[in-house]
Amino acid sequence: MSMIMGYERSNGEIGIRNHLLIIPTVICANQVCNRIMQMVPGAISIPHQHGCSQIGTDKQRTFDVLAGTGRNPNVGAVLIISLGCEVVDPVALAEAIRMTGKPVEMFDIQSIGGSIKAIAHGAELANRMLKQLEQQKRTPVPLSKLKVAVKCGGSDATSGLSSNPALGYAADALINAGGTIVIGETTEIIGAEHVLAERCVNESVSQKLYAIVERFEKEVERMGADMRGGNPSPGNIAGGLSTIEEKSLGCICKCGSALIKEIIEYAESVPERGLYFMDSPGNDIECVSGMAAGGVHIVCFTTGRGTPTGAAVVPVIKITGNPHTFKLMEDNMDVDVSDMLFGATSLELAGDAIWQEIQEVAEGKWTKAEVLGHQEFSINRIGPSL
Repeated sequence: MSMIMGYERSNGEIGIRNHLLIIPTVICANQVCNRIMQMVPGAISIPHQHGCSQIGTDKQRTFDVLAGTGRNPNVGAVLIISLGCEVVDPVALAEAIRMTGKPVEMFDIQSIGGSIKAIAHGAELANRMLKQLEQQKRTPVPLSKLKVAVKCGGSDATSGLSSNPALGYAADALINAGGTIVIGETTEIIGAEHVLAERCVNESVSQKLYAIVERFEKEVERMGADMRGGNPSPGNIAGGLSTIEEKSLGCICKCGSALIKEIIEYAESVPERGLYFMDSPGNDIECVSGMAAGGVHIVCFTTGRGTPTGAAVVPVIKITGNPHTFKLMEDNMDVDVSDMLFGATSLELAGDAIWQEIQEVAEGKWTKAEVLGHQEFSINRIGPSL
């Protein structure tokens, strides 16, 4: 069995990072959480605009994303900070995360006596928790436990010709090793959904795929809007992509050739072994945050135009097949497969380079986004504010 060095979790999962995560249950707690993060190097905060004035499925989505992010196996311990009167229940959130076996602390700003006292109390807790995490060491863990999300953003004509097919080759390598791949971006398979539907393990899964596309299309119709102009985006069009179908056909290459085992909802826990599709938006940060909440360890992110964004609790590997983008944005790019465009390297060699990068990052190598401190986080919203 192939092994990598990682962190064994008490619930049988593995982590490739060991973050102390600070979760604000509501926007009102963001600044307190951010100040604590600044005072405790090594801690990560996930400020967001939600947590109150939400009901029904919208409220539940916020809860699910926060809980899933806390449960992510790259997180070793969690500090939850609430205001004290929001709709997201901090006690329920703490319990939802504690079920993984990791340490969870919680307090609210109103009870503690305001921002200054909350920052001091939170920093004390965070420092104590971080010292405990630092005692944990990496040990050999199965490579087959690794879950990787594949994502594209700032796509151009080179994405479908080089970086996405090369990532697909690496995705197949992980699945062949017993690991897991999840692809998303429902908005960016439109026009090519029939291709993916033919790759579903059975008719039931195929129908689920068609259903989530239809659900999105009906929502756009309900708004009286036209998706064109938003997808493909102005940058996509400037990069040589003319239609959503052209973009989608390139987009789906990045998940390789395996059969799709199941369709899962946004932020739903990603099962082990094989290929899965998560119903998620094309928006980069919202999509990646949903995948992280689903439990992936790494996101492989292809980009032709270039983007610097990362993620809060998972390393994001940036891959480009555009030589000009790699030269201009080398500070942000991890893997350059642009030689494919000129016949200077093969699909297999480019895919192997990505597969090697995945394994090195899993064993502790920092991505460019991690080095630069990119910790973007955003929750996809369903309903209006009340």
